[in-house]
Amino acid sequence: MDPPNRVPDGYFSLCRNGENGDGIFMPLGSRHGLLLIYHLARYQLLVWDPFNVDLHRLAVPPEFDRLKALFNGAVFRAAGDIQHFRVVLVSTETNEQQHTWAIARVYLSETAIWGDRISTPLPSKLPIKSHMYFNMGVLVGHSLYWLFNDRSTKTLLLDGILEFDLEKQILAVKPVPVGIPKENMCRFQVMRAEGGGLGILFLSNFSAQLWKVETDCDGAVSWVLGRTVELDKLLSIDSRKKRKWYQSIEGFAEYNNVLLLRTPTGLFMIQLEPLQFKKVSKTKKWARYHPFESVYAAGNSI
Repeated sequence: MDPPNRVPDGYFSLCRNGENGDGIFMPLGSRHGLLLIYHLARYQLLVWDPFNVDLHRLAVPPEFDRLKALFNGAVFRAAGDIQHFRVVLVSTETNEQQHTWAIARVYLSETAIWGDRISTPLPSKLPIKSHMYFNMGVLVGHSLYWLFNDRSTKTLLLDGILEFDLEKQILAVKPVPVGIPKENMCRFQVMRAEGGGLGILFLSNFSAQLWKVETDCDGAVSWVLGRTVELDKLLSIDSRKKRKWYQSIEGFAEYNNVLLLRTPTGLFMIQLEPLQFKKVSKTKKWARYHPFESVYAAGNSI
């Protein structure tokens, strides 16, 4: 990125915070200037403010055991609070009746305590003892959302959307739009819809479909197709390359609704509102990128 948005690499080195690189560090997401990282070797969560060199270590609750079920999480600050933070962890568990439930717990830095377990049943159409994978969480309004997939079926098809309402402290499973075919999860991104509310982006051939949730006059909620972005025209794709064209979502910056899209010609950063793009890299390697968004006072240089 170009100045003043470019941040020196050293800011994102955990060695500045006394970490010696012991084991594997797994990013779970970032928000409000904080990074949430899972440290596998120590079975800890790290909440890291790289600019203020502030690092918090959290013990993972015992029911979130990655040897039994994958988990993901999200970090955020309450509105107007720059001192404290909260962490939400989500995973699944199978009860004695062999029913699979989504579970969540919330950590408050003010008390340094994990809250009570929150749960909701997963759709009955999913197999018994489902092994769920959750992608990076996205904050839309007062809810966090994760796309999920059942890895026990040995496919990468999208199975649904998990919602955690931060105000009501409840979990819910939402269906994907019925007009979207079953596809690989890397072709979907939950996001803030144009005009606000929940949306989902779907990569279809050479276009990006932007779906959103709408409520009619009777209070019925449904998915509707909003705008469609013709990626082949936006990115000026040569017609000769379309036969071998593939694309996948490799990262998403929720605050600015910016997509990181991998294509045969390189990695593109696409801003959806207003619509514009920039080629970030020519690399064709498979990778996952983790956009970091933060704010700083005008006039400061970093």
